[in-house]
Amino acid sequence: MDNQNLIIFKFEAFYKIFKELEQNTTFKSFEVSDYKMLQEKKKILKNYIIITKKEIKDNPRQVILDQLPIKFFNFIEKLNIEFLKLHYNEKSEFKVGKYKINLNSRELIGEDKVIKLTEKEIKIITHLSKLNKPVSINELQSEVWEYNSKLETHTVETHVYRLREKISKNFNNKNFIESKKSGYKINLD
Repeated sequence: MDNQNLIIFKFEAFYKIFKELEQNTTFKSFEVSDYKMLQEKKKILKNYIIITKKEIKDNPRQVILDQLPIKFFNFIEKLNIEFLKLHYNEKSEFKVGKYKINLNSRELIGEDKVIKLTEKEIKIITHLSKLNKPVSINELQSEVWEYNSKLETHTVETHVYRLREKISKNFNNKNFIESKKSGYKINLD
């Protein structure tokens, strides 16, 4: 896992404590004293949590220390849990062209709209997007449905058709999944 970066906002005493502990922890500390510096630091750092005395609006990655004194080991444990959640959430979302898929909530997000997807629809999109080449119906049957390729079925075609309709209706994108001679392909444009 990358460094666990702590942006310590307007809390100099706490910054000094964590700076001393840096060599013995996985945390790297940064002192920030104003909102402009905070915005700049957030752009630079990927894996961060903000530690502050008071809540900062529109900053979901923060731990608020408004009850002092604290039990330090409990606080370290809380920080580690927050970083694990952050890491888990980052792994649960990925981009497919101009859309994002949230695997946890099973949603396709784009153009200020969100649509719910089924588990199979997510599997179709993720499999097609990973390969970025036309994928045959037999391969989709095998990889998404785990069907024997000799089995006669129109399941793949039906699911792809419904998925195309859903995306076309909600995002006005008729070309998200293209049909090619050799199979289906995600259009990443």
